[in-house]
Amino acid sequence: MTDDAGVSTAVQLFPTCLGDVLARQTVDDTERVLTALGISHSRPSGTTCCGQPAFNSGHDHPARAVAKATLRALDDGSDEPILVPSGSCTSMVRLHWRELFHGTPEAEGALRVARRVRELSSYLAEHTEALRALKPTLAVRVGYHDSCHMLRELRIKEAPRQVLATIAGVELIELASSERCCGFGGTFSGRYPEVSVAMADAKIDDLEFAKIDVLVSSDPGCLMQLAGRMSRQETPVRAVHLATLLCEALA
Repeated sequence: MTDDAGVSTAVQLFPTCLGDVLARQTVDDTERVLTALGISHSRPSGTTCCGQPAFNSGHDHPARAVAKATLRALDDGSDEPILVPSGSCTSMVRLHWRELFHGTPEAEGALRVARRVRELSSYLAEHTEALRALKPTLAVRVGYHDSCHMLRELRIKEAPRQVLATIAGVELIELASSERCCGFGGTFSGRYPEVSVAMADAKIDDLEFAKIDVLVSSDPGCLMQLAGRMSRQETPVRAVHLATLLCEALA
């Protein structure tokens, strides 16, 4: 379903496994934002993980075994966009499922789903006029973290900043380290914890130097990494998903 401007007004929401287990507020806030915009949405039943952790570690067979359930749930014959509030999971489905499922009976379905999947901020950036009409307001100094997958694989940089610009009162501070990896990298942080922590600490030093109030990202994995480290350092900067900041501004 599309409006008169050709913009979709009915979507599906793939919460991802992080959204199901650790970032439920991100998913709930995404639904609240979509509702405020008048965009009907549903969560397909039966989705689990996109298979990225195993795939990134070189374990294609376990990755396919996990991703098949999500593929079956998303390949439902609909042409509605599938919104994903995670840059890394969007990248996995859009770019890497075709490789993961190449030569398998699921290959065509993987391509169908890949064509429908959209990263959340890029979709919301198509609704900036509608967002401004809702008059979101929040007086905060914000730093934005570009996740590696969004920036380097999906090539999405301006969309989340365009969404932030719809919030009256937000002062966006461009961080010197905005394009630098947070150190999470999924299983990388488990294999190389010392390196992972050092990378996170370098990011956090930049946040404190910039004197921001809130760190915003569109990737729950990065937020989990940085928020966890900041809590241990008692850093007075909140780390929230773009959807959560929008929700707070609309409230």
